[in-house]
Amino acid sequence: MDERTYTADAEPGQTATVAGWVHEIRDLGGIAFLILRDTSGRIQIKLEKDEMDDELVETGLDLSRESVVTVTGDVKEEPRAPTDVEVVPESIEVLSAADTELPLDPTEKVDAELSTRLDNRTLDLRREAGQAVFEIRSEVLRAAREAFRAADATEINTPKIVATGTEGGTELFPITYFGQEAFMNQSPQLFKQLVAGSNVERVFEIGPIFRAEEHNTPRHLNEATSIDFEGAFCDHHDAMDVCEDVVAAAYEAVAENCEAQLEALGIAEEFTVPETPFPRLSYEEAIERINATGELDEQLVWGDDLPTEGERALGDDVGGHYFITDWPAEIKPFYIMDHDDDETLSTGFDMMHPRMELVSGGQREHRREQLIEGFEAQGLDPEAFEYYTKVFKYGMPPHAGWGLGGERLVMTMLDLDNIREAVLFPRDRQRLSP
Repeated sequence: MDERTYTADAEPGQTATVAGWVHEIRDLGGIAFLILRDTSGRIQIKLEKDEMDDELVETGLDLSRESVVTVTGDVKEEPRAPTDVEVVPESIEVLSAADTELPLDPTEKVDAELSTRLDNRTLDLRREAGQAVFEIRSEVLRAAREAFRAADATEINTPKIVATGTEGGTELFPITYFGQEAFMNQSPQLFKQLVAGSNVERVFEIGPIFRAEEHNTPRHLNEATSIDFEGAFCDHHDAMDVCEDVVAAAYEAVAENCEAQLEALGIAEEFTVPETPFPRLSYEEAIERINATGELDEQLVWGDDLPTEGERALGDDVGGHYFITDWPAEIKPFYIMDHDDDETLSTGFDMMHPRMELVSGGQREHRREQLIEGFEAQGLDPEAFEYYTKVFKYGMPPHAGWGLGGERLVMTMLDLDNIREAVLFPRDRQRLSP
């Protein structure tokens, strides 16, 4: 749009053309105010009924909220206006009129249910708080990429349509691929290992994953964003170092660059950057500490998965981000390497926020014979993964990595009630549109 001025840049003394949405109209009798909103903020448009052209005033007063308009006029200083300036219009052009009945209120004076917000996501993003979440999410991903590059990792993109599932099982979405059965990929796990086995060595990916889990909880999605790392000549300790650096970098970037968005969400004062290094508890220590809290009806024993209430009890006890290491080998995936001195313990780790798990990772099994045994122990046919296993004949270095749930990172960072608030158009058991 020619010579458009963003509302935040409008200065007294200039003639400006501003464009955006009608946020509010306040008719005070002899004078009325139209509040115009664009991506940079809001500005007041003054309509003086006795001193302006009747048609111009009528156009302004007939506008419905959320109509899209351009306004051209003189910018004047006005200390009583929300931004200390106002526009006295010479013209108002209606680009797109909005219905008078809106499914939700972008001024946020009236709350809307989450389902209503998700059904009307475009309107929801006109709310200051709604926009803030995704401005912060964008900053999180930017900072993560920068942290990966600082760790000498190269960004890659792996297939999302695959012939076999990464981890097998029933958590797969089948599709028809030119007459063949194929699946939406659960994880870039196997592909990022193959690239880490080349001279590239360290790689990362930020992309979608698909899991046909039938969970219907505030922290599960069927299409999610996974932030993944894989590094050759890395062990699980190295991988955890990179993990905590990426998470801390994301928090630091938000604290530094998203002050207005944190204010919009009402969390600016309590937002803190987690200190590194994060505590590293063994699985055995974790279940001992959970049991000691007395929060569970039954004591956990070796080999148990950690229930949600156990994770929360331990999170409250630790009080910040932390790792759980040295998991029982039997409950970690086949591609996770066991400790050389104790095959009952894996090198697998989880990185936790006090509310929930964020990261799963570990050192990978790089020895082909042991990897094949792992496939068989998990009930998977190694021949179905021949594209993956054959590379291990050609010299695969020790390597380690992890996957971080992007929406979970944003959800916990911003203390959101539901993970669906952290994704633009969520996909779950009930939602396939918009």
